[in-house]
Amino acid sequence: MALTFRHQEILEVARSTGRVTVDGLAEQFEVTPQTIRRDLGDLCDAGLLTRVHGGAVLASGLENFGYSARQRMARGAKDAIGELCAEAIPSGSSLFLDIGTTTEAVARALLGHRDLLVVTNNLNVARILSANERCDIHIAGGQYRRSDMSVVGDAAAAFIREFKVDVAVIGTSAIEEDGALLDYDRREVTATRAMLANARASYLVADASKFDRRAPARVCSVHDLSAVFTDLPPPPGFQAICAQAGVTVTAAKTRNIASA
Repeated sequence: MALTFRHQEILEVARSTGRVTVDGLAEQFEVTPQTIRRDLGDLCDAGLLTRVHGGAVLASGLENFGYSARQRMARGAKDAIGELCAEAIPSGSSLFLDIGTTTEAVARALLGHRDLLVVTNNLNVARILSANERCDIHIAGGQYRRSDMSVVGDAAAAFIREFKVDVAVIGTSAIEEDGALLDYDRREVTATRAMLANARASYLVADASKFDRRAPARVCSVHDLSAVFTDLPPPPGFQAICAQAGVTVTAAKTRNIASA
């Protein structure tokens, strides 16, 4: 497909923000929503974007969005999720904090907590929590991933296994309605699984866009979790699986809680 100037501009917006909306693009380019829908249809047919409700995201499946784009995506929703999760973590807790921009939002929300012990392979989390003088931070060693300032691989997982903590807080790149949590980098998955295996409770923090995405590496099942913190109520099938597994689901924008 030959890309028009507007096609190229739409792709640039998508690469910058991770997601585009029909209404936002129509206003930006001063065209009708129908015109934008045709443009998105063309780009999706070419495999460059993937349609989601109200717009489109970069075609995913093999690679994650760039870190700077992920920082901008759903920033308000992630901050709300972070605050919600932090409310469930009392001062004096020990915890794992995983890689991801939503776990970084949790770290920001924990700045007022006291007497925390945090084990992380996310250098952004360590930087954020360094402002909390009542937080003892342990950083996993291993292979440094420059793209998002994280540490991955077997060495990181081995370091994590040396601890037994109260709560593991993990993110994910994609969520299947059958309850599977997915990611893009198997080196990252190894460390996340070590966190889940060595925590007394496990919290997933993920915004609603993760239900629109696909990734190839399986992390775990929702059955391995204690609670899910998100911004909007998840799809009914996922909620039903959580209820069957006894996993509490809390949506920041409604404060509704569903559990078995």
